[in-house]
Amino acid sequence: MASTYESFKLRTTPEKFYIEACDVGSVDVLAIDRVSTEMTLTVSRDIPASAETRPICGLMGTIRLVAGMYLVVITKKQKVGDLLGHAVWKAVDFDIISYKKTILHLTDNQMQDNKTFLSMINHVLHTDGFYFATDYDLTHTLQRLANTSPEFQEMSLLERADQRFVWNGHLLREFIAQPELHKFVYPVVHGFITMKSSCINGKVFEWSIISRRSCFRAGVRYYVRGIDSEGHAANYVETEQIVQYNSAKASYVQTRGSIPFYWSQRPNLKYKPKPQISKSVNHLDGFQRHFDSQIILYGRQVILNLINQKGSEKPLELAFDKMVTSLGNGMIKYIAFDFHKECSRMRWHRLQILLDMVAEMQDEFGYFLVDADGKVLLNQEGTFRSNCMDCLDRTNVIQSLLARRSLQSQLQRMGVLHMGQQIEEQADFEKMYKNAWADNADACAKQYAGTGALKTDFTRTGKRTQWGLLMDGWNSMIRYYKNNFSDGFRQDSIDLFLGNYAAEEGDWTTPLRDPKDWKFLTLPIIMVVAFSMCIICLLMAGDTWTETLAYVLFWGTASVVTGGVILFNGRDFVDAPKLVQKEKLD
Repeated sequence: MASTYESFKLRTTPEKFYIEACDVGSVDVLAIDRVSTEMTLTVSRDIPASAETRPICGLMGTIRLVAGMYLVVITKKQKVGDLLGHAVWKAVDFDIISYKKTILHLTDNQMQDNKTFLSMINHVLHTDGFYFATDYDLTHTLQRLANTSPEFQEMSLLERADQRFVWNGHLLREFIAQPELHKFVYPVVHGFITMKSSCINGKVFEWSIISRRSCFRAGVRYYVRGIDSEGHAANYVETEQIVQYNSAKASYVQTRGSIPFYWSQRPNLKYKPKPQISKSVNHLDGFQRHFDSQIILYGRQVILNLINQKGSEKPLELAFDKMVTSLGNGMIKYIAFDFHKECSRMRWHRLQILLDMVAEMQDEFGYFLVDADGKVLLNQEGTFRSNCMDCLDRTNVIQSLLARRSLQSQLQRMGVLHMGQQIEEQADFEKMYKNAWADNADACAKQYAGTGALKTDFTRTGKRTQWGLLMDGWNSMIRYYKNNFSDGFRQDSIDLFLGNYAAEEGDWTTPLRDPKDWKFLTLPIIMVVAFSMCIICLLMAGDTWTETLAYVLFWGTASVVTGGVILFNGRDFVDAPKLVQKEKLD
């Protein structure tokens, strides 16, 4: 495999950027013309002595905004661990550097738009969870990498990457067209990676979780649900659990993703907006495309639908069941499990019902196993595709339990666990295992919903606690605020970063300057004034109680009526995306 350079120096002159590879024996320098934007290979002696120099950890790529092109570099990285002997890094800090030496050629409106676009790119970059490796392909599972051709093995990391998980793909579009530049860049995945060294029965083994978030139909909780016309599901994450012991390695893969047909759940100031299933499209086309691709990639599919089977979620469950039946594909099995009903009143032991229900299928699917000599002993023949409404909290609980069951079998097969021994009995490992899966839940939840996950007290401790319920309440409040009043900006940021919206240099008009309706400012002011007057009338009573009551009723009624009008027009008051294509939202 063609690896990429590991360390760089950025040398800057008024005319060019020079990215110098600092690996031992390397002489290559990438020169980027700041005027023509042309990228060429050169050598160190061509760099002017006057160039300003700074070390960088890598290149995310380039992006065009209103002020022109920008270079996005990684300025700080942190080692996560070693996977099969390859260093895996977390990108921690970034810098966005303008090709232009000044932006004085822009109008005030253009400067403001450019500033907003820059803050959007920065927002995505500082959403925790970007990872890369310079000599290992993080975008593929161990099983996919083991079943490749010699030609694939010779490709650069950029050429061979699974495009579903390359989050800097749009930023690298200029590099992809020039193979000679591939050694300067690498695919960056978004999600969660943890690597732990563990010991059971005196046997040391490495244990890892890699969660890869898809960049197709990416977005935030309420603005991106269901699937698109290509069959890509919202909040789709491939999670791989890897074990290495004495040169042998095993892998177990699961997926999660939004319910795969056309539905939406736009925020409207209500705590839980009602899901809407689209009535104007053929659901089965996208549904079939989604599962066709899943079967090609992973084999047989078992759907674990964990949503409520009553209330506002019930129509989604019925539609999902009906579509699987209509498809009539023997490679797909559908299992509905009402997580909240089954586990209500702290009855978390009832999750065992689901595990028992799928145990035989999980054993049939198996896992990927390679012995110390590199011989493939087992392949995983299918995956569990879990979902709840958000594919976060309930989903992660179930995935952690399925992964533990697989790990039990793997460690016994590798000789780490003795026959009859249970992982749950290994106190130190069990604590580490639960915390790692809870950290995975938190990372996925922050990236999609804006807060840490709910129910992580169960994942961390194996039981629900009063403190956990309090924290769930707090996180739910934060989610409510973000989903209604800041997620439009977050969605726009993701769409700009991934190239779903392309800013043009020198744009005179952008969707950012969308004027607000008069209701947006007027009604909240009226409600606040009316409520304040109601409180003042209560505190400063009039001459008679009837006079006080009349004032309180008047102002109280005014605030309630205004609040009702605001709720009725809830969609006008939430922070909605401005850049995103409309068909994505409806």
